[in-house]
Amino acid sequence: MRNKQVILRDYVTGFPKESDMELTTTTTTLKLPQGSTGVLVKNLYLSCDPYMRGRMTRRETASYVDTFHPGSPITGFGVSKVLESGDAKFKRGDLVWGMTGWEEYSVITATQSLFKIHDTHLPLSYYTGILGSPSVFLQFDFCVCMPGITAYAGLYELCSPKEGETVYVSAASGAVGQLISQFAKLSGCYVVGSAGSKEKVDLLKNKFGFDDAFNYKEEPNLDAALKRYFPEGIDIYFENVGGKMLDAVLLNMRFRGRIAVCGMINS
Repeated sequence: MRNKQVILRDYVTGFPKESDMELTTTTTTLKLPQGSTGVLVKNLYLSCDPYMRGRMTRRETASYVDTFHPGSPITGFGVSKVLESGDAKFKRGDLVWGMTGWEEYSVITATQSLFKIHDTHLPLSYYTGILGSPSVFLQFDFCVCMPGITAYAGLYELCSPKEGETVYVSAASGAVGQLISQFAKLSGCYVVGSAGSKEKVDLLKNKFGFDDAFNYKEEPNLDAALKRYFPEGIDIYFENVGGKMLDAVLLNMRFRGRIAVCGMINS
């Protein structure tokens, strides 16, 4: 069978470019190697997530997740259909969610990272986003959580929002940030987010349910900006940025405020 693949040409510096990747077509046999305990899948949906940028960079020291290998297909989270299985936990026709290749067909040997999808009445694409659940990679002893569980656990398990509290979300138009606003509003909170363009700010206010939003690039004084939006201080901060933004937030946190550290892309 023809198998389209997205290949990483070489390690990336700076902003990724389309030319850093290559779409190729190879051929593959739709059959597992004899004795394999893996699964052969047809990939249906693929997720593109921020952590993947770090995997495109050559590293001298170990990280929580391996770098990509130039010349090989990119890997990431996706939804797939099992075509053949050497693992008793899965059978032909099962729908699964987990780490797979950016290609039409993949052989997945690390089946401990796969989750069987039981609620098939929901759109399958949701499993790369709001329904994304934690994947535990036993061989690396780490956990990667996708947008849905990250937002839910970060807000409810760590911050315990209460009705009437104020919530600030940085990088608010991202996959996690846009969910935080909706969860926080369901809890009766006042929610403000920041993003880096007018288009993103418009999305926050008009589509994602934020009470207000601002473009941090247009604010020469972040401390003053936060005091404008939160005159009585911030109860909950969902941190995605770090750097100067975190410095300004710390000046505006209320007594017994909570901060969920999801990421620090500016640090």
